[in-house]
Amino acid sequence: MIEVLAKLGRGPVFLAGEVLECVITFTNPLSASSTSASSEMLAWASAQIHCQFHASENRVALPPSDGSKHDVQAENETVFVPNRGERGQCILSTPPKILFCDLRLDPGESKSYSYCETLPIDGPPSFRGQSVKYVYKLTIGCQRVNSPIKLLRVPFRVLVLHGLKDYQFPQDEAVAPSNPFLEEEEGLKKDSRLADLATELLMVATSRRSLHLYNISNTRGKVGSFCIFKTVYKIGEDVIGTFNFSEGDIPCLQFSVSLQTEESIQEEFQRRRGQPVSFSTHARHQEACLHTAQSSFSLPIPLSSTPGFTTNIVSLKWRLHFEFVTSGESAGTCFVRGSQSEAVTWTGVEQMEVDTFSWDLPIKVLPTNPILASYVSQFSSTNSITI
Repeated sequence: MIEVLAKLGRGPVFLAGEVLECVITFTNPLSASSTSASSEMLAWASAQIHCQFHASENRVALPPSDGSKHDVQAENETVFVPNRGERGQCILSTPPKILFCDLRLDPGESKSYSYCETLPIDGPPSFRGQSVKYVYKLTIGCQRVNSPIKLLRVPFRVLVLHGLKDYQFPQDEAVAPSNPFLEEEEGLKKDSRLADLATELLMVATSRRSLHLYNISNTRGKVGSFCIFKTVYKIGEDVIGTFNFSEGDIPCLQFSVSLQTEESIQEEFQRRRGQPVSFSTHARHQEACLHTAQSSFSLPIPLSSTPGFTTNIVSLKWRLHFEFVTSGESAGTCFVRGSQSEAVTWTGVEQMEVDTFSWDLPIKVLPTNPILASYVSQFSSTNSITI
């Protein structure tokens, strides 16, 4: 028996273009006092990253896949297929890397191997929607002699930031600060610069503020106005907006604001022509606002959500969905007077004629620092298997 433990070096969330580093440890768990006859042997071990794509048959019409399915592992087969037995199609994979051949472990002995691979920068982001799913996994394959291949899968999340692909790092870095006492590999140095560049691009894109003012009205007249200071956000930020009903001609009884994603399938892959778009609500604010001059809302964008993106099959967009309930009457209350020594008492009306209408405001949602997103990730940085 051999225990295989895989641990991601820096959490389970990465930016496309970064280097994923994983340490794989093979251990013979028997006591060191056992005899040498208890030594364990492995013929080989290999690792590879792949992205698995799965689509709902009721929503998406895909062309037939040319790849053959590998659902059953032959007894003596030595072909390493990372996505064996997985649902859907493997749309992206890195070249497999051999970790070792002919490994012998004595009782109590363990050996560790480091796997490093650059995540493809032109791949899709991790996404679990109502119509499609994009799932990234690091798969480690191990095999004993004359035994089936055992697979250890390490799922992780990938965020995609547009603009990194076309950036060219300067060749002359003489002016860049460096520590002469530390030797740093070129790949890790570029990976660090890539993360710094992504942070800088996100800061520039989401820090721009300008007043966006919208008038809210229906067929009867003006209800109020809405103000928001930016329309580009990172996941993890709060969307903040304010309402002003003091200048409205039509009383607003209630409003609600929903933070939603719009998942649409490209026309050529739709199962039915003109099929409806799928919506998902991530946060919602509702408030009764009769006789309210001003109000506001704050909706958090979950760190676990997927920023907007577009592939050849699906498109994901973000929006604010507003719903307003207005009254056709000039006042929403009536007066009931008591005796002269008592104050005036206000009571609500029992019935009221109301109108409802909605409005959608598109916003743009970008990724955030992958280290920050790792804190709320559903994936574990450590996975293990016993073979």
